[in-house]
Amino acid sequence: MALRVSSSLPLRHGNAIPVLGLGVWQASGKECANAVRTALDLGIRLIDTASMYGNEKEVGEAIRASKVPRDEVFVTTKVWNDEQGYGGTLGACEASLRRLRMEYVDLYLVHWPVPGKRLETWRAMGRLLKGGKVRSVGVSNYMAHHLAELEDSLVKPAVNQIELHPFLHPVDVTEYCRAHEIVVEAYSPLARGRKLRDATVARIAAKHEKTAAQVLIRWGLQHGFVEIPKSIRPERIRENADVFDFALTAAEMKELDALNQGLHVTWDPTDAP
Repeated sequence: MALRVSSSLPLRHGNAIPVLGLGVWQASGKECANAVRTALDLGIRLIDTASMYGNEKEVGEAIRASKVPRDEVFVTTKVWNDEQGYGGTLGACEASLRRLRMEYVDLYLVHWPVPGKRLETWRAMGRLLKGGKVRSVGVSNYMAHHLAELEDSLVKPAVNQIELHPFLHPVDVTEYCRAHEIVVEAYSPLARGRKLRDATVARIAAKHEKTAAQVLIRWGLQHGFVEIPKSIRPERIRENADVFDFALTAAEMKELDALNQGLHVTWDPTDAP
């Protein structure tokens, strides 16, 4: 089935996550609210925030101000490092819901695999899921060895959100997730703009009469990843959403795969204990 902006992937906890969303890291105030409204107007239904971002209030306000019903918007937020632990995570979720002014979030993520706390954090995630405060639970910045710790848990993660683009493709992590029915969600899919002039990407983009950013997003979609590019500029959000009227060939996908060089443009959790 052809991908479209309304396409979604099923999650193990019973709901489904849209394949394209909007990240709002470093967005604040009216800029954040305007970005969310622009995305919703374009048909994007996934909004990704976090307690650490400091903009949950604006995200909630923008969703309520839109004409889109709450149950049609997939809202993600995350528990930050200094909130982790069993009781801390339960309290952090309640605080996020208050800021969002929502009764539930569609996906709640452990933002980082904090040593000594993450297993208790995960136990709390299971309670939140059972209590209906969250529709799905998952993790972020987890490598394969972090994910392996959860194999014996009664509740399994539905999503792993990691930095992911052709220049950083940790195949061991994505293959682990695929084998364990964990959806991979790509943040910073545009590598923060650092590789938009790469010759291979530019050549492929010119062939399809698309931008380099659109090629990078399309690469992730065709790999079966959820893509959440971040922008506060309406024209960029529109550009990032205009990726469903072309497809990369198998040869082009192979060329883009070959660009992998382990380039982290954000934090690197590879060696996190």
